[in-house]
Amino acid sequence: MSAPPSSTLPPFDPSDPLGLDDLLTDEDRAVRDTVRRWAADRVLPQIADWYERGELPGIRELARELGSLGALGMSLTGYGCAGASAVQYGLACLELEAADSGIRSLVSVQGSLAMYAIWRFGSEEQKQRWLPAMAAGEIIGCFGLTEPDHGSDPAAMRTYAKRDGGDWVLNGRKMWITNGSVAGVAVVWAQTDDGIRGFVVPTGSPGFSAPEITHKWSLRASVTSELVMDDVRLPADAVLPEVTGLRGPLGCLSHARYGIVWGSMGAARASFEAALDYAKTREQFGKPIGGFQLTQAKLADMAVELHKGILLAHHLGQRMDAGRLRPEQISFGKLNNVREAIEICRTARTILGANGISLEYPVMRHATNLESVLTYEGTVEMHQLVLGKALTGLDAFR
Repeated sequence: MSAPPSSTLPPFDPSDPLGLDDLLTDEDRAVRDTVRRWAADRVLPQIADWYERGELPGIRELARELGSLGALGMSLTGYGCAGASAVQYGLACLELEAADSGIRSLVSVQGSLAMYAIWRFGSEEQKQRWLPAMAAGEIIGCFGLTEPDHGSDPAAMRTYAKRDGGDWVLNGRKMWITNGSVAGVAVVWAQTDDGIRGFVVPTGSPGFSAPEITHKWSLRASVTSELVMDDVRLPADAVLPEVTGLRGPLGCLSHARYGIVWGSMGAARASFEAALDYAKTREQFGKPIGGFQLTQAKLADMAVELHKGILLAHHLGQRMDAGRLRPEQISFGKLNNVREAIEICRTARTILGANGISLEYPVMRHATNLESVLTYEGTVEMHQLVLGKALTGLDAFR
């Protein structure tokens, strides 16, 4: 069958070279465009300053605004949540991370970890108490799994909850916890005599504290904390009743990792667009550097990996919406997309030359943020081993 004449084809769109917009519904585009406008108005004008200062001022106001957009617990149903599709949630993550990884992390931890844990494993009373206010951004949540000495091996966690009469008494430490210092509620995973259990912990509980972690060179516009629990007494109904064991926290992590598959492509897109604009205007040797073959080769390779990554994210989103997305497939997406996003940022930096390290451009900020995204919610090595086990049937974790 012969190809149609070029005059009948849509024009080539440098911002969408594969025509991926054709895969989206009108509602998908509306969600994407709404989040993009919010990020352009509320985050982009100030993010370089926030990053340089190493803080995220007005985080509670930002959370309420994100709640009004329906972006918190976006793909959950009921309890004030938007009930959006997985693809729509992914598009929102992409647009938020195109502004900054710290903003996407705020939303991911709130919705895909803290809220999802309560929504999926909590009692009806826990859902009614916490989820509506969290969906509105009135209460910020955090998720305590990683410990100072146990990251990739959560089964070895030392945080422990023991029964004392009708109560639970919780002791331990959690590390690298997004939103911790501003959270009103923490979902904390702990060893018990019955196995690993999740606890819904009001952060005002006596014995609970969340000192903020400073001196970071990545995710600087994000609140990162340690959680400290010294004899925190909780009522019997603080435990998440519907899960025991690691499948609880790992199920939450799969939900959050899916958002990273999309979000990392937002950081990559912002860096690619900065490099493309720069290449078309920066002149050397009498013409724009975008007119040189080596620069065009870099731009072409970046565009290929960027839009392949978005296509992969969309495919995984469709599988999630169909109830067919496996954890190994999420590992496939996170492993590929974060790695490629970092490489896109590094290549964009070379196109910008010395300007690439300036906060007047987003490239170095995205590159350093992605170094954290590469590690959290599963390191490269962990996702390689997940895929390796799936491919061979042999467990190489131990």
